[in-house]
Amino acid sequence: MSEPARPVLELDQSASAAAYHSSGQAEGDGGRARRFWSERRIPAGLVALVVLGGAGLLLYDIAAVRADRPAMHWRRVFAADLAKWRLDELGVLAVAVAAMVLGVCLIVLAVTPGLRALLPMRRDAASVRAGLDRDAAALVLRDRAMEISGVQSVRVRMRRTKVSVRALSHFRELDDVRADLDLALAGGIKELGLARPPALTVHVARPSAKKR
Repeated sequence: MSEPARPVLELDQSASAAAYHSSGQAEGDGGRARRFWSERRIPAGLVALVVLGGAGLLLYDIAAVRADRPAMHWRRVFAADLAKWRLDELGVLAVAVAAMVLGVCLIVLAVTPGLRALLPMRRDAASVRAGLDRDAAALVLRDRAMEISGVQSVRVRMRRTKVSVRALSHFRELDDVRADLDLALAGGIKELGLARPPALTVHVARPSAKKR
């Protein structure tokens, strides 16, 4: 007498870090492809305007004092207030912390490339630089995954160094579906032509009873 079939549970799942792994920076005939740098026009423009305005007011006031005219009212009030403040006051510490945080943010913006949503592609010609949007790359991999038999739905999360794929399979063995996804998505990542191919992680589960 055959054993009754075990009902499909929502917790049935199969996960893997696929056999495909990033092999580091890929170089084409055009040399090494680096990340794209954001121009950051708005932060740079705001900082330039603040510095220009402050420097202009200060230079005007210094020139007026040198010409035997009284200093501007705001500078006299500001100097008098500074003479009364103590370094251990809460307001002074708060202003110092805010200035420090702002300075750190500006330094981070200056030394990091930005444009995290744009993935550099392998350079096959020295005069050509190409990039691929992360959402577009995720959509390509999602379409590739939906071609696998047994896949009901797929969610792809694309990062610069890792691709996380979560799929729901309503028939076939989960390990078989996962193996096919590993193979298909590994090939899809290679065909994207990225300069630094991300690692791949695949997770396959059964849909819940409500979804089925």
